[in-house]
Amino acid sequence: MTSAAGTRAYRRLSVEERRSQLIDAALSLFAHRAPEDVSLDDVAEAAGVSRPLVYRYFPGGKQQLYEAALRSAADALQLCFEEPPEGPLTRRLSRALDRYLAFVDEHDAGFSALLQGGSVVETSRTTAIVDGVRRAAAEQVLSHLGVTEPGARLRMTVRVWITTVEAASLIWLDEDKQPPREELRDWLVEQFVAVLTVTAGRDPGTADVLRDVLSQEAADGPGL
Repeated sequence: MTSAAGTRAYRRLSVEERRSQLIDAALSLFAHRAPEDVSLDDVAEAAGVSRPLVYRYFPGGKQQLYEAALRSAADALQLCFEEPPEGPLTRRLSRALDRYLAFVDEHDAGFSALLQGGSVVETSRTTAIVDGVRRAAAEQVLSHLGVTEPGARLRMTVRVWITTVEAASLIWLDEDKQPPREELRDWLVEQFVAVLTVTAGRDPGTADVLRDVLSQEAADGPGL
């Protein structure tokens, strides 16, 4: 009777729902273990299904499932930097970083394996997915700056800061999530203001952007 009920429950799931269930199960495992340490049997058990069913949805095996999970995580991270173009820049960055760091916190040790490479299942496709997250985040930040055609120095500054956010997140996990998440967020916002200021000293275009940013900030805003 239990088996029949389970079968009926299985049939109620659409193809997309079942696929999402398996991806979510994989992500929950990757959140605490490196992908190479997670087997399809582990994913099947976490999802409450059989190994053959996992293969039915991911005939490419663990590599295909890993890439699908990575894409799901990448999509979530890209959304972190989306903010309405309202209010001071530092407040917008703070809200974006709150979401980003919450994702890092939730996925814990698996953040490195999911988004920083170093896995035995890493390929050119997974590398491209990860790089896409960085580029999308940089484009979002440039959008917050109100820049449609940034110069090379400003674009480099933003991309370097995105790299700093990524590296700081990894170090934060390695340091047992110290300092507190809110303090890390504020420090990263201050880092952005600092690197933007340094670039403005060498690049007139960035200087114009910085003046516009500062004109919208409160006197006690981060890094001001």
